[in-house]
Amino acid sequence: MRAPAFWWRHDSSFLARLLRPPAALYGALAARRLKQPGRPAERPVICVGNFTVGGAGKTPAALAVARLLAAAGEAPFFLTRGYGGRLAGPVRVDPAVHTARDVGDEPLLLARAFPTIVARRRSDGAQLAVEGGASLVVMDDGLQNPRLAKDLTFAVVDAAVGTGNGLTLPAGPLRAALAVQWPHVNALVTVGDGPPGAALAAEAKARNKAVFGARLRPDAVAAASVRGRGVLAFAGIGRPEKFFATLREAGANVVRERSFADHHPYTATEVRAILEEARAAGLIAITTEKDQVRIAALADLDSAAGEIRVLPVRLVFDHESAMVRLLLQKVRETRARLAASTAGPG
Repeated sequence: MRAPAFWWRHDSSFLARLLRPPAALYGALAARRLKQPGRPAERPVICVGNFTVGGAGKTPAALAVARLLAAAGEAPFFLTRGYGGRLAGPVRVDPAVHTARDVGDEPLLLARAFPTIVARRRSDGAQLAVEGGASLVVMDDGLQNPRLAKDLTFAVVDAAVGTGNGLTLPAGPLRAALAVQWPHVNALVTVGDGPPGAALAAEAKARNKAVFGARLRPDAVAAASVRGRGVLAFAGIGRPEKFFATLREAGANVVRERSFADHHPYTATEVRAILEEARAAGLIAITTEKDQVRIAALADLDSAAGEIRVLPVRLVFDHESAMVRLLLQKVRETRARLAASTAGPG
């Protein structure tokens, strides 16, 4: 779905007021769900989620966390629901076999880096990861999912917009009331800069939560290839304007923008129209990695998809060493607890 503009405004819009009753009901159900105990896993579980729907930088943050853990000698497996895919799982993602229609777009990106399990029932997915040789599990999303117990949970926020108007769905972008979600979060990751992110960081510190700043950095080679060039940029992500801004910061001349809803299922007709528009205007068509994996699933697009440029981004933590310390400390503590529970009394 495309996030409505009033979600991100702090003024009391008519639609926000109109939707408060269903939002209150949704929030109550979400709060009740969050109270349910999760099933413990046989390996440490690190969850990278967000307070709101879409656009925070959650998947790049999950990739960054997994890379730090792998550099420390761990064998991380990703675990994700596979939003937008038809397979309920549990199934290990194979980029050579599966498409975005099978498992969703984000799992395909994750699977390029580390083994990835898609499972609607996260506890079953965690077990498959253990059987596959995981030393730990990194959940991409799942802060609000109670089925699997988490040992360390990060909430990722876009510092430019924070939690928007502070209301729950459908009146606002929150998946549950913020006060209900905080007790389930160990640390906050703010991506970029902005007063909303700073306010959330201050609240996190007041609640004795760890806070980490982070930045999205475009791939240097891809950025250099469009520097000074005119582009037609298109994206179907949580906040397409973030992608357009990243392109401008990389030096591209963004002449035209095309925004689609998050996880938008492109058709070959749509993609051809974008390419024809770009050709007619003498522009380079460029999109995100997440969009590219959905476009790659279009078998009837022929070679046209090869004309589309992609700008990959990577999330970098401001204080990486502090993040590594927190991760490894929690992993050690969890392993000690698991070993003690296995040993039993005496």
